[in-house]
Formats: sequence, C-alpha cells, structure tokens
Amino acid sequence: MALHLKHITAIVLVGDGLLALINPERDALAWRMGPEPFRSLMSYMAKRPALTRWVGATQIAVGIWWALREEPAASPRKA
Repeated sequence: MALHLKHITAIVLVGDGLLALINPERDALAWRMGPEPFRSLMSYMAKRPALTRWVGATQIAVGIWWALREEPAASPRKA
C-alpha cells in the first residue's frame, strides 16, 4: 500500500508541475483555497509566473526522482 501512495504522490507532483509550466497563473489560482496564509501564497505565486514555473519544474524533477527510487513490487517466481 505504501508503494502505491508513493507512486500516486509522484504522479501528482509531475502532473501539477507540468500544469504550472504550461499555465502558471491558472495553476496557482487553482490551489487558492484553505487557510488564509496558503491562499495569500497562491495569490503571490499567481502574480509571479516565472517563480511558479520554477516551482513546477522542481515538482517534476522531485516527482521523477521519487518514482525512480521506488522499489518495484515483488514479482512471482517462475518454477
């Protein structure tokens, strides 16, 4: 189960990072919810597309790194 959660987390990081690269303002505003400090941060990011793209590229790199260091599920042995 833990392996699946790591895989899902990597997928979310890569996907959100890609969206931040493509349309940084929209991606930042899509996350503008929750506590006020977080909403303020997302508004700040929406006004700074270059920074949002940099964060997106970092998310992609971390997601790929995380996916590559996962241990593969044990495969059944052939007799």
